[in-house]
Amino acid sequence: MERHTEVFEIPNSAPIELSFGHVARQADGAVWIQQGGTIVLCTVCASSKEVDADFVPLTVDYRENFASSGRIPGGFFKRDGRPNESEVLTSRLIDRSLRPFFPKGWRYETQLIAILESYDPNYPPDVLAGLGLSAALALSSVPTEQVVAMARVIRREGTFFLNPPTDIAESAELNLVASGTLDSIVMVEGEMREISESVLVEALRHAHGMIQDLVRFLERLQAAHGKPKRQLEAPPSYPEVEAFIERQVGQELYKLVRQPLPKAERKAAFEQAFQRVSEALALENPDWAQPEVQKAAATYFAELKRKVLREAVLSEGIRLDGRRPHEIRPITCEVGILPRTHGSALFTRGETQALATVTLGTKEDEQIIDYATQQGSKKFLLQYNFPPFSTGEVKPLRAPSRREVGHSHLAERALKQVVPTEGDFADYTIRVVSDILESNGSSSMATVCAGALALMDAGVPIQAPVAGIAMGLIWESPQRYAVLTDILGDEDALGDMDFKVAGTEKGLTACQMDIKIQHMPYEVLEKALLQAREARLFILEKMRQVLPAPRPEISPYAPRIHRIPIPFESIGAVIGTGGKVIQEIQRTTGTTITIEQDEKGGLAVIYAHDKAALEKAASIIREIISEPELGQIYSAKVKLLKEAGAIVEFMRGKEGFLHISEIVPYRVEKIEDVLKVGQELLVKYVGIDARTGKYRVSHKAAVNGGESSAESANPRPSRPRSGRPSRAPRSSSRPAHRRRS
Repeated sequence: MERHTEVFEIPNSAPIELSFGHVARQADGAVWIQQGGTIVLCTVCASSKEVDADFVPLTVDYRENFASSGRIPGGFFKRDGRPNESEVLTSRLIDRSLRPFFPKGWRYETQLIAILESYDPNYPPDVLAGLGLSAALALSSVPTEQVVAMARVIRREGTFFLNPPTDIAESAELNLVASGTLDSIVMVEGEMREISESVLVEALRHAHGMIQDLVRFLERLQAAHGKPKRQLEAPPSYPEVEAFIERQVGQELYKLVRQPLPKAERKAAFEQAFQRVSEALALENPDWAQPEVQKAAATYFAELKRKVLREAVLSEGIRLDGRRPHEIRPITCEVGILPRTHGSALFTRGETQALATVTLGTKEDEQIIDYATQQGSKKFLLQYNFPPFSTGEVKPLRAPSRREVGHSHLAERALKQVVPTEGDFADYTIRVVSDILESNGSSSMATVCAGALALMDAGVPIQAPVAGIAMGLIWESPQRYAVLTDILGDEDALGDMDFKVAGTEKGLTACQMDIKIQHMPYEVLEKALLQAREARLFILEKMRQVLPAPRPEISPYAPRIHRIPIPFESIGAVIGTGGKVIQEIQRTTGTTITIEQDEKGGLAVIYAHDKAALEKAASIIREIISEPELGQIYSAKVKLLKEAGAIVEFMRGKEGFLHISEIVPYRVEKIEDVLKVGQELLVKYVGIDARTGKYRVSHKAAVNGGESSAESANPRPSRPRSGRPSRAPRSSSRPAHRRRS
């Protein structure tokens, strides 16, 4: 097949090139997409046999080859392994964008794979992968209802940029990825620095403009080069069965959705209603007991339930649990409930409950990032766990699911905007863990609230508390719709929008949106955001009543931090040969010490659970970096004997030369006659040898109170050759008593 290349120009950025026809030719659809030096191979394959499933059997996988950035994987196997968190998050972005547009009844296993083949740090691959897979779908025989495109929008210093290079995205106050069709935005994910709702809407308008241009670009490719689409057979229809179900349980469902039942009771009531109608079908007509008819009956029953629920909201403003559209479920907050954690909080909103804990760690606890496209470390971590008991189910405990990874990332984005990046807390590694104990909608936003409370309970001086809320939508027309605050799980499943919004009193910090309808006006989106703001402020007030501000002190079980500046020339002395000195300090004091270095000098960061241990380690380091004071008497230890004298350690990490004439007030023939290695004695610091630049000490001056010959020869000591200053704060290592040698 001949190679085809199409180019999409982007203002202030490199163009996007789409090539196809020359790679992965046995795939149903394959596209080679490139921007700058970033290249992603995107493929689509679908099986020819149907599977028995009540959902679209779609799998989206995004992978990053280490070779794409000229690197070899770390670890023992040296092989690209299981997907990392970044790959999982990109896979979810694409899945959420494309899954809604597969035709109803598509039951063929479909796999979308995007592989990063070349990585240019200036051009992120996530949006390219989404756009490339959408193009591959358009060119394949797999049917979709509409063409979808993806774009990134950045707001920096008040200006919007679309699909910009990475350097423009740095320090942005808003960073969003959005997907959509010609008619509407359908998926949004991003973070922001306390921006207003109006700025978010404006950003989405900018993103949708580029998305529309990209959709038209892909539609032209599809018209010119796309394969004929596979045709779906219409599923069998049983109108008599549908009518029978509505007659049998229509009124019962109408009453049921108006009863404010707990989740478990409501679920059981719906299941019992369907069981009764299923048995009634078999009694009414033996042919209706056939599996295919019963399967269709389950679909008709679900559609009827959806219709009745939505009509109750639109006509009467009544929701499943009896609330009005704008009302929030009852909220309770508790903090400090786990005595041995560094911070804890239990946040309950209706039947959704999150238990959050905070652990403060040292620099050594940072998460090391070693991906094909990212290297470095993370100091703020948030992990969301969704155990099966939270929904009353029995399931095996596995590794974190894609959903758990996605919710972790969303909540982490919401909270990291307010976590301190300067001062002592900038040296902490902070880990927040949220365990969902109950779930009936919006558990990720409960995690945000519980996480903020736990951070404040831990004494982390966050800039402001953060709260999150999930908004929903029941849509029939621009004249008939309802925006729902704090949606339930059933309202999420049966509604038309799931819009999660988190932020402070000042503005938004993160959002995630999935829309299931087309042609939704921006005015409705703006109304949802303003309604979400009212809810967020209400929740923040509830949180403030329990804990108005971060605690002034951290937990007694958390490590304390102390920072000591170190001159460049003293860094080696603190670390010691092979790390011997710093390891000895840590061993003897029970502390953890890290050494940082920049153009201004060094910094010793001491972590200790015990205040006395911290002060002891700090005292030792200050002693190492301090300079001896002229005329001061120190306790010394003989390290080495030489013909002309001895090398003695008279301050921690500092050695001086004790000349043979400075030991005793009489002549000594052999130094071994008066000193031995390991012997302790008092010495007086008398200055620096002008010729060698080494410290000079005298024992006889220390014990006799007289002046040594070195003092009379060097009344004004000069700076040592190593560049150490000749004076420093007085050492705290004065001997407790004097003893004569």
